[in-house]
Amino acid sequence: MQLFRTKSVEQTIAETGEEGRKLKRNLTWWDLSIMGVAVAVGAGIFSVGAQAAAFHAGPAVIISFLIAGIVCGAAVMCYAEFASMIPVAGSAYTFTYTTVGEIMAWIIGWDLILEMLMAGSVISKYWGVYLNDFMRLMGWGLNTNITIGGFAVDVAPIIIVAFFTVLLVFGTKIGARVDGAMTVLKIAIVFFVVIVGFFYVKASNFTPFVPPSQPADSVQSSAAVAGAMGQPLWQWATGMTPSIYGVPGILSGAALVFFAFIGFDVVATASEETKDPHRNVPLGIGVGMALIIVMYMLVAIVTTGMVSYTDLAKQDSPSLATAFELVGANWAAKIISFGIVLGLATVVMVLLLGLTRIVFAMSRDGLLPRGLSKTGKHGTPAGLQIGVGVVVALVAAFFDIGVLSDMVNIGTLSAFTLVAISIPIMRAKRPDLPRAFKMPGNPWIPILIALANFWLMLNLTVLTWIRFVVWLAVGFAIYFGYGYWHARLGKGDLTEQLSAETDKAVNG
Repeated sequence: MQLFRTKSVEQTIAETGEEGRKLKRNLTWWDLSIMGVAVAVGAGIFSVGAQAAAFHAGPAVIISFLIAGIVCGAAVMCYAEFASMIPVAGSAYTFTYTTVGEIMAWIIGWDLILEMLMAGSVISKYWGVYLNDFMRLMGWGLNTNITIGGFAVDVAPIIIVAFFTVLLVFGTKIGARVDGAMTVLKIAIVFFVVIVGFFYVKASNFTPFVPPSQPADSVQSSAAVAGAMGQPLWQWATGMTPSIYGVPGILSGAALVFFAFIGFDVVATASEETKDPHRNVPLGIGVGMALIIVMYMLVAIVTTGMVSYTDLAKQDSPSLATAFELVGANWAAKIISFGIVLGLATVVMVLLLGLTRIVFAMSRDGLLPRGLSKTGKHGTPAGLQIGVGVVVALVAAFFDIGVLSDMVNIGTLSAFTLVAISIPIMRAKRPDLPRAFKMPGNPWIPILIALANFWLMLNLTVLTWIRFVVWLAVGFAIYFGYGYWHARLGKGDLTEQLSAETDKAVNG
C-alpha cells in the first residue's frame, strides 16, 4: 500500500478549476483578518484568562498568553508560507498532502474535522446559554429552552447555525460581510471594557507575579485540576504530583489559553476563495494575529489587575465579569454579556465555513464521497454546507458537549505540529516554487515550533489524549475501509485527466 503517496503542488492547484467543484474567489486580506479575529475572539476573551489566572498561573497568566501567542503566531507564519504557495481549500490537510503524504494528510484532515465539529457545536451551545443569560440580565423574561416529548431542547443553537448556514450557502462574501460588521462591534466592546477596567487596576494585585507552586487540590474548585484523568499528560507520565501555579502553572495555563488563539487554520481554509491569495492570505493572517495578541494581553492585564487571583479562585467560574462584580461595577456585566453573544455568533460562522471546506477538500480528493464536493450556482458547496449545519445544530441542541472542549485544542495543535514540520520538507523538495512569504529561520525555527506545539499537547489532560486516540482509531477505520481505495491519487488516469488543467494553472 502506498500510504505516503503525495500530490504535486501543480496538480493540487489544477484541481481547483474542476468544473462543478470550483469555489469563487471574492475575499480580501481584510476579510481574512476579520475572519481570524471573529473565530479567536469569542466568550474566551472574557473568561479563559480569568480561569487560567485563578487555577493555573495567577498574574503570570500574562506570560501564559505570551507563550501561547508566540507559539501560535509562529505556527501561523508556517501556514502563511504554505497558503501563499498553495492557495487551496483544506488548510493543513492540503499542505500535508503535498509534503508528508496521504496517510498523514488524512490524520490531519480527520483531526481538523474533530476540532471544528466540536468547536462549532460547543460554541453554538454556549451561544444559547449566554443569550439566555443576557436576556435575564436585561429583565426580558424570555428563554430559548423548550420541552419536546419529554426532551429538553435549546433552540438557540439551531437558530444561529441556520442563520449563518443560509448566508454561507448564498456566498462566502455575504457571510464575511455580516460577520465582519458584528466583529468590528465586538472589538469595540472589548476595548471599551478594557479601558474602563484600567481605572480599577491596583498594582498590589500583581504581587506575587508568579505564585509559588502548590498541590492542585489546595484550590477547592470544580475548575481545578483533579484526579489522574484531569492531570496534564506529562505530569502523569513522570509521576509528578498534580500542581498549580509556579512554572508548571504557567505552562499548563499556556496550554489552556491556547484555545483563545485557534482559528487561523480556519482562515487558511478560505485561501481558495481569496483574491490574489499569494499576497492577501499572509497579510490577512498576520494582521489578524497581531490584533488578537494585543486584545488578549490587555484583557489578561486588566482581569488580574482588578482583583487578586486568590479571589478569582474562590469563584466556580471566574471571568472578566466576575472581576467587575468584585469591584462593585455590576453594570459592566450587561455590556460584557452582550459582547459575548456577539462574539460567539461570529465564531459559529467561521467554524461552519472551516468545517465545510475541510470536508470539501477531502471529498474532492476522493478520500470522502465525491458527491459532497459539488458546488452550486453561488460558487459554494451548498449541499455540504447545509448538511454540516444540520449536524452541528443537532449536536449542539441535544447533547451536553462542554466536556469535549479540550478536543478542539488537541486537534489544532496536532495540525500546527505537522504544518511546521512540513516547511523544511517542502523547502528541500520544491525549492523552485514561488513563495510570496517565507518562514524565517528554516529549518530550525519550524522544528522548534513543532516541538513547542507538541509540548503544549503534552500539557493537555490524560482524558483528552484517550479521547483523541479513540477518534484517530475511528478515522483509520474509515480511511482503510474507504478513503485509500477511492482516493483520486490512486487512480491511474488521474495524471492524464489533470494534465491540461495543470498546464493552464501553471501558465495562466
